Amino acid sequence: MTEGPTFLALPDRMSKPRSRGITHILDKGLPQAATEDLLDQAAHLIDIVKIGWGIGYVDPTLPRRIAAYADAGVPVCLGGTLTEIVARQDQVARFRRWALSIGVSHIEVSNGLQALTDDRKLGLIKELAADFVVLAETGSKDGSYPSTPEDWAEEMVRDLDAGAQFVVAEGRESGTVGLYDADQAVHEEIVSAIIGQIPPDRIIFEAPLKAQQTWFITCLGAEVNLGNIEPSSVLPLETLRLGLRADTAAVQIPQ
Repeated sequence: MTEGPTFLALPDRMSKPRSRGITHILDKGLPQAATEDLLDQAAHLIDIVKIGWGIGYVDPTLPRRIAAYADAGVPVCLGGTLTEIVARQDQVARFRRWALSIGVSHIEVSNGLQALTDDRKLGLIKELAADFVVLAETGSKDGSYPSTPEDWAEEMVRDLDAGAQFVVAEGRESGTVGLYDADQAVHEEIVSAIIGQIPPDRIIFEAPLKAQQTWFITCLGAEVNLGNIEPSSVLPLETLRLGLRADTAAVQIPQ
């Protein structure tokens, strides 16, 4: 990859592999050619790719696409909805073997469908952490749990203690539940509770929309971990992190 220009004074960014400033993207079934084009342009900015929902189970090109991601130094994570369905059908052992056989290195464990007990979720984290990097998500798909900001933080602490490498704060693809109001505004009290209990480099905030990304970068800095980023938004997000966009230039660019 050709090196870019270096003459501007910009916020410091860790190089890959990063422990902070992670960009976690949502892959909704990119074709092989689109996957390769994305990596050619932005692999240096992508830290984790989540194959959304149960797409990995029905995408026959997934092994080839995982290989392309791996060659570019980008780990692949299977989504939490698939993990929940696997657990409900008692197919965790077969799921593990299949995921390992196709090169998956990360797995999300969630309870967004509200079909698992707390103990079952923690047990899944412990079980899968033996073979994978586990991302444990907190928040439901309908926004009904956790009920208080303190509950969010306490669940995340338990998930980390069970073996999760990262905890993920639910925002969905729409950015209208979990961390957000129906009008896409950030629940600041939830963010405050989480960062009061969890080290910042262990938290990934799902932030699919530009206004949400801007809020987190403005409030928590360029090196905040952000997830559920659209592939087409990887470069625009990096300009927000670096203050190369009007939304964040005033707070990110040194005077």
